[in-house]
Amino acid sequence: MFLIALRDLQWRRRRFLIGVIATGLVFALALLITGMGASFSNEVRRTVRFMGADAWVVPRSSSGPFTAASAFPASVANDVAKEPGVKAASALAVLHFTVRAPSLRDINVIGVTIGGVGAPHPDRGRTLRTPGELVANSSLGRHIGDALVIGGKSFKVVGTTHGISFLGGTPAVFISLADAQAIALGDQRLATSIVTSGVPQRLPAGMRTMTNAAVISDLSRPLKHATQTITFLCVLLWIVAAGIIGSVVYLQALERVRDFAVLKATGTTNGALLAGLAFQSVLLSLAAAVAAVVLSTLLAPLLAMPAEISAGAYALLPLVAVIVGLLASLFGLRRAVGVDPALAFGSA
Repeated sequence: MFLIALRDLQWRRRRFLIGVIATGLVFALALLITGMGASFSNEVRRTVRFMGADAWVVPRSSSGPFTAASAFPASVANDVAKEPGVKAASALAVLHFTVRAPSLRDINVIGVTIGGVGAPHPDRGRTLRTPGELVANSSLGRHIGDALVIGGKSFKVVGTTHGISFLGGTPAVFISLADAQAIALGDQRLATSIVTSGVPQRLPAGMRTMTNAAVISDLSRPLKHATQTITFLCVLLWIVAAGIIGSVVYLQALERVRDFAVLKATGTTNGALLAGLAFQSVLLSLAAAVAAVVLSTLLAPLLAMPAEISAGAYALLPLVAVIVGLLASLFGLRRAVGVDPALAFGSA
């Protein structure tokens, strides 16, 4: 039966190729959408860990250091630094701006204490040394030595990071806390959070501690509905893929009615017929999975948002393709099982 099924696919190779390309494109879209969903959570973890903090101190009324900017005196960092369990503490200011780079872009601005906790360690270039300098994420398209105007003040790019962003791929840039206070806080000595080396055992009144895990959870919250929508769309795409494969197999089953009749008249069981249909569906699905890997690799750089397709997603794709293929084979099963063997001896 497998040889017969393979020869049938060879005979109808044009339809098989169209089915592979169409299903491969659907699989590729599922991979890309899954990758975009993964990038939301990956960027949050990268950014929080990049800060190198053991704990975060925010006002009790604040949901988190990145999602709610509640300003307070930056001098509170000095009080936190004196608390038991704290080795060092630095004030931060997390802000949001739009810049021209060269088109209008949204950026997340993180004002850090130069040389303190949370100061950036870029992949290229160097860290901040003086006010007026900036470390930018590579997705912003700025290079070392370039200038970038934020809030009416010009900054020189001295270093670049990779993958440091949040809120759906919005790149993060680092400037000095003094610069952040000048461009957004009326030049007042204010901060929106404090990062510590070591975990404080006590805190000044009105403040609370957040762990890295709590900060990651809070920063992921604004994109919760987006990730749920992505998951739903992926399920729909798998259903569409099953429909495409099923239609191809069903059309072939309609054209092979006489073949099925002859096979059944010669003693072929329904199970064998099902095995042949399942073999065709799985073969089409696996070929589509290979096409999906190629297509997703070609299409990923064209997306406006990063799609971080993990090795696990690539490894899972063949398994999903086999399951989709087996389910799709059921479309043609009823037609094959219902064929009357007498058709083998009568007119078409």
